[in-house]
Amino acid sequence: MSTQLLTHGTVPQRLAHTRELMRREGIHALLVPSADPHLSEYLPGYWQGRQWLSGFHGSVGTLIVSADFAGVWADSRYWEQATKELKGSGIELVKLQPGQPGPLEWLAEQTPHGGVVAVDGAVMAVASARTLGGKLAERGARLRTDIDLLNEVWKDRPTLPNQPIYQHLPPQATVSRGEKLAALRASLKEKGADWHFIATLDDIAWLFNLRGADVSFNPVFVSFALISAQQATLFVALSKVDAELRAVLEQDGVTLRDYSEVAGALRAVPSGASVQVDPARVTAGLLEHLDASVKLLEGMNPTTLAKSRKSLADAEHIRQAMEQDGAALCEFFAWLESALGRERITELTIDEHLTAARTRRPGYVSLSFNTIAAFNANGAMPHYHATEEEHALIEGDGLLLIDSGGQYLGGTTDITRMVPIGSPSDEQKRDCTRVLKGVIALSRAHFPKGIMSPLLDAIARAPIWAEGVDYGHGTGHGVGYFLNVHEGPQVIAYQAATAPQTAMQPGMITSIEPGTYRPGRWGVRIENLVLNREAGKTEFGEFLKFETLTLCPIDTRCLEPSLLTAEERQWFNAYHAEVRQRLSPLLSGAALEWLQVRTAAI
Repeated sequence: MSTQLLTHGTVPQRLAHTRELMRREGIHALLVPSADPHLSEYLPGYWQGRQWLSGFHGSVGTLIVSADFAGVWADSRYWEQATKELKGSGIELVKLQPGQPGPLEWLAEQTPHGGVVAVDGAVMAVASARTLGGKLAERGARLRTDIDLLNEVWKDRPTLPNQPIYQHLPPQATVSRGEKLAALRASLKEKGADWHFIATLDDIAWLFNLRGADVSFNPVFVSFALISAQQATLFVALSKVDAELRAVLEQDGVTLRDYSEVAGALRAVPSGASVQVDPARVTAGLLEHLDASVKLLEGMNPTTLAKSRKSLADAEHIRQAMEQDGAALCEFFAWLESALGRERITELTIDEHLTAARTRRPGYVSLSFNTIAAFNANGAMPHYHATEEEHALIEGDGLLLIDSGGQYLGGTTDITRMVPIGSPSDEQKRDCTRVLKGVIALSRAHFPKGIMSPLLDAIARAPIWAEGVDYGHGTGHGVGYFLNVHEGPQVIAYQAATAPQTAMQPGMITSIEPGTYRPGRWGVRIENLVLNREAGKTEFGEFLKFETLTLCPIDTRCLEPSLLTAEERQWFNAYHAEVRQRLSPLLSGAALEWLQVRTAAI
């Protein structure tokens, strides 16, 4: 990921220049979301405007600049980080909290009659632009989406990425692009849509069985797609596609056009035609190119649900990827255990050695996100990332939190484990055990097929709430198949809306990752990925259960086993027995020995 190095001295200068432009254009407030025209989680350097202008490097946050105020809205995952990074910048941290106004609500309340709020329409979801535009209109103010102020201020803006595109091939690609396009067209026909426009990169990569490296950690490529009953057009920088791949795509009925031609293609959609779009996954600036007579059919992209439901064939590849990932982790943990007290180890060293262990595994492609290696107080920041400038030495007593993952040709992994350093305190062990109880509670759950995923959140929290403890993030996110580590439509978080598209269906992969964070002291999180499996039918309907996919020991030295019930111990020991059985054939020497010791029954 391209990161602009900032000193706090430059942020006030950039703000001053931005405000100057705002005065010239008659703009009361500028909204800078963390977004690109594809509404991606991880942004290519070109669209990291919020980071560039504010100096706040968290992956999620919204910046608002007015003549006399500048603030970044961020949730609890980023509060500590934002406090540090915004210090001396002239920008306030506004803590996103339940019941408090978010950035759009704040703008709607604060913008005076006749005021103009500007946002680059190319990076704002249609649904959000409508909401804000409507609220501003009620106050006699208006939203302007036709201007990109940053473009004028940001003189050394990075160029768009240009990595080659390649095929995701069998055996890991279990359904052909022809079959996927046929299923999509059947869905469009059913809804009465003539066209379908897709801007989200994971949907496009999945639909066309293509992968790339334009975005850090997610194997996707910057693109748009426009599909009708007769044609499928992919808009990409043509230099990314070699002649051989182009021929294969043409044979499958896929036309390539340059990325810059998407606006013209949208303008060419015939008057009166109907276009299916997902208002939450396409930006206002793009849809402005459509003729006013074009009818919008709004709803979730059919591909979003289709790719969330992994087939039994996909599941086999995912299990193999999890085995390789677990084996890499065992090798890493065996090294770490032998090196502690003998070598100088920092949070950065952890990342280097863990990445190297994964790289040695078959099918490995890249990391699935920036490794979080966080010792003691740093663990209290859920999205902490060690840097050369600021990182901890692993020594003394306490807890080391490691949250990491890999992209494999056969699946995407995401795992968090706690490591005891020296002698963890009794309180630290209680925190770890309580979090484990949350993991076990949800892992063992049976639930009705089609239940809204946010409703499952309380199952993981119940053992944690029981002791007056809570955590500020969701319990689980969807995970792709050699795609984005964060994917929908399901999410296990009580803060999320219980919309119909969040229904739990067979084949979905979700994380289970409760935590506990004590600012300035330590943080605890344990995370496994699980797969929705059929759990039988009764007179009350069909039920699902979770298959735990992640394979790696949970270190008992961080736990207080006496706090676990007999049922919890049974689950824990059975899990460790399976981990030992499936990983042993892939290991030898110190790593195998480490696995055997760490999976001993309690």
